[in-house]
Amino acid sequence: MSKKQKSIFTKESLAFLANYLNNPSPTGFEKEGQKLWLKYLTPYIDEHFVDAYGSAVGVINPKAPFKVVIEAHADEISWFVNYISPEGLIYVIRNGGSDQQIAPSKRVNIHTEKGMVKAVFGWPAIHTRIRSGDGKEPQPKVENIFLDCGARSRKEVEDLGIHVGCVCTFEDGFEELNYDYYICRAIDNRIGGFMIAEVARLLKEKKQELPFGLYIVNAVQEEVGLRGAEMIAKRIKPNVAIITDVTHDTTTPMINKNIEGEIKCGNGPSITYGPAVHNILRDLIIKTAKKNDIPYQLHAVSRSTGTDTDAFAYSNDGTPSALISLPLRYMHTTVEMVKKDDIENTIQLIYHTLLNITPKTNFQYL
Repeated sequence: MSKKQKSIFTKESLAFLANYLNNPSPTGFEKEGQKLWLKYLTPYIDEHFVDAYGSAVGVINPKAPFKVVIEAHADEISWFVNYISPEGLIYVIRNGGSDQQIAPSKRVNIHTEKGMVKAVFGWPAIHTRIRSGDGKEPQPKVENIFLDCGARSRKEVEDLGIHVGCVCTFEDGFEELNYDYYICRAIDNRIGGFMIAEVARLLKEKKQELPFGLYIVNAVQEEVGLRGAEMIAKRIKPNVAIITDVTHDTTTPMINKNIEGEIKCGNGPSITYGPAVHNILRDLIIKTAKKNDIPYQLHAVSRSTGTDTDAFAYSNDGTPSALISLPLRYMHTTVEMVKKDDIENTIQLIYHTLLNITPKTNFQYL
């Protein structure tokens, strides 16, 4: 964002961002987060619908035959209760790409029909951990991490409403850090839901009339294989889809730029090259960024993008799709970190790109 430019965020939008990020929305259980999102979005759209698995869609110009999607995913990684020991300890399996390395000593909420139950990922003290024969420290693995909710028997656990299949989310919430950084768990990718909602707000407040139907999509179950996007793409059958997700800031230690490329927080949204990314739509986005003086970065993928872009691109008879990503540090941890300027620039890039698309835009390669 240009230093001369006033922030596009309002007091209300920032309050929504904090509330939306803090609210847990684990894969397969996105309902409460979707309610918050739709409530915020409703003043800026004409109508909305929700599919059987909870993907939420706000629509502007619902009767228009040409359909454009802007999309994010609503779910966050989490854990499932998998086994309760006789001693009252709870063993888990992943729900999405949860990282067992960060689990020890983390506080969690176990979601039950009786409400949230507090627990911690226990881990033996450094003085007491049993070492292997070669003296190596034990490492956190899915099979050896466990939750302690204070119960000391299986019955005490069950009396709290906990059973196999209960979902567990990390407790860590939204905070502002120095130099305009935001941190939270689940910025991947509820920040995307926030950004596409802000695009809808800007369109409404600036009284922009679009020559097509705009479908603002917050899809479920991305973290387990792009499943929500697959379902909703078949239902909407869009002509064009612009996907937003997060991508790795590769300037932190232990990341090889030769392999991962160079993306940095603060340098603007990342625009992806790859087979699923439609060349004409991507070039239109790049031209839009240049025309509006929006900083951007470039990223390449050798096969799939690993995002909902792939689901939309290969849906129906093929949908021209592109990916605009927000640089993020420490993905799939509880301290995911993004820069405010990058968020605003991503919103502006999506907004201005929409103003450059019409039903007559030629997306044919030949």
